[in-house]
Amino acid sequence: MKSIFVALIFLAFISCNNNSDSTTKKNSSDKQNAIDAVLIDDSSVMQIPVMVERLNKIKKVLASPQPIILLDALDENAAIAQQIAIADTKFSENLFDKKTHQAFRNEIFNVYVARPQEIPSNLQNEKIYKIEMYNYALNLTTTALVNINNKSVVSVTTFSISQPEIPTHLKNIALQIAVNNPEVAKALGYKPEEKEALMANTKTALNNTKCERSLHLCVAPTFIKDNKALWVIVDLTDYKVVGIRWTNVGTTEAPENRISERKLKFEKIMECYCKKVTHLEKYNWKLNYVITTSDGMRISEVAYNDKIVVNNAKIVDWHVGYSNTDGFGYSDAVGCPEFSQAAVVAVSDPKVSDIVEAGKTIGFALEQSFSSEQWPLPCNYNYLQRFEFYNDGRFRTSGASLGRGCGNNGTYRPVFRIAFAGNKNNFSEWNSNNWKPWDKEQWKVQTPTTTYTKEGYQYKISDDNGTGFFIEPSRGQFNDGSRGDNAYVFVTKQHIDKDEGEKDLVTIGPCCNTDYRQGPEKFIEPAPENIVNSDLVVWYVPQMKNDDTKGHEYCWAESYLENGVYKTKIYPCMGGPMFVPLKK
Repeated sequence: MKSIFVALIFLAFISCNNNSDSTTKKNSSDKQNAIDAVLIDDSSVMQIPVMVERLNKIKKVLASPQPIILLDALDENAAIAQQIAIADTKFSENLFDKKTHQAFRNEIFNVYVARPQEIPSNLQNEKIYKIEMYNYALNLTTTALVNINNKSVVSVTTFSISQPEIPTHLKNIALQIAVNNPEVAKALGYKPEEKEALMANTKTALNNTKCERSLHLCVAPTFIKDNKALWVIVDLTDYKVVGIRWTNVGTTEAPENRISERKLKFEKIMECYCKKVTHLEKYNWKLNYVITTSDGMRISEVAYNDKIVVNNAKIVDWHVGYSNTDGFGYSDAVGCPEFSQAAVVAVSDPKVSDIVEAGKTIGFALEQSFSSEQWPLPCNYNYLQRFEFYNDGRFRTSGASLGRGCGNNGTYRPVFRIAFAGNKNNFSEWNSNNWKPWDKEQWKVQTPTTTYTKEGYQYKISDDNGTGFFIEPSRGQFNDGSRGDNAYVFVTKQHIDKDEGEKDLVTIGPCCNTDYRQGPEKFIEPAPENIVNSDLVVWYVPQMKNDDTKGHEYCWAESYLENGVYKTKIYPCMGGPMFVPLKK
């Protein structure tokens, strides 16, 4: 770790100016991209020293009056924030079974300085910390905002069937369980080392186990061998390997060891774009943006001709599924490069650039890149978030995978959240020849038989004055190489008295569901609310299938030699809707 002295010297030179506008039968057919599967029941894991220590700690904590495994090695303020949170009755209301009074296993996963977008406007000058606690028995996440200055709890929020990003010590436990598993060594042909594992802190799922639908906290340390990746799916609720899976990752021409210079950029990104909100005015638009802890880049207070049209918009999750039958993959969080457990982090400054067509400037784009450390090597990810703003009032929220990922048969499902301005909005869908209003919260999926207006619109959102936007999903018409979104659209009612995504969200959906259960449905079910004349949130989840077929690549990247050095060619898959102003 760098010394404080060195850090201070470096920060002195930071400028925040943005100068750039059960056992499965094996199938050995690689051609069919088959996935080999072996389910495992590993009892030897309990002999690992770190697990002996872990189990002793759990036993001691469960016998205590306050059954919470605390986060260690915190600085003074973070430790104070943790103690204030656990002393709060609302934060600690789910520590015991209410019928039997037996203790649940609870654990503090993260304590960090809250980001600007998480802090109420009247407390922006206060020292606010965010604390995240996970309940293993209830699969429940509880978060608290704590004001260090007056030693008070500002707010408490609970998220059912949700999991925070895991802390480093749990990542290390998962690695120990994986590398000491005999079936893993048998599959690889040798006992792997911890340093070989990729994506060890990224949550996953697996059908026919308790990891399915993320009912247990599961991660997937992944090991590369030749042109395949071995996924070791570790259940951190029951502390065992529940399965291993192979995926094809394609040939790897790039060297295995690369020296990353990204760390040199992290200080500026943190200081200028994570800890601060940046204001942007360009052409007819005004907006604020910030890089979040786990929800990518968030734009807010978006105004066109001085009228707020969008309260905020972001991508809360990237779900990546690699099997329609076994249901495994990753739930990627993207965000700030430090003080965050995001698996894919911001690696460059935000970029602002003009959109030019036929020599004429018609708007501008705001972009942010997020990348794994060793991308484009296998099992490394690279995502692009892009917002487009046009002079005629249109805007687009979009995101792309730049490959390569951890297999050649993945489906990427980014979860967009767009909160519109106004509290008297209505939502309608085009039904062959007219607009059909939605009276209650619901969802819809874009299919080959979906009908659109002659302009290509599928939905519209409008207020009581008749202003608003048509919603045009991608069908490949945006000249960005897209093959269409096949998107799920959810509409939910915004509540000012509870957090359903206004602040940074924990992972709200499993990685690998192939149906509508992508996360937003939990804000609809089991009793959809009336949304007539309401404050509305639109959730948009495109589905983009990757391909490594030569000449037909999509959501893919590969390295090649040019003039004696390696370069990277990307084949992005871009998804996201266009919002077109209603014409009165």
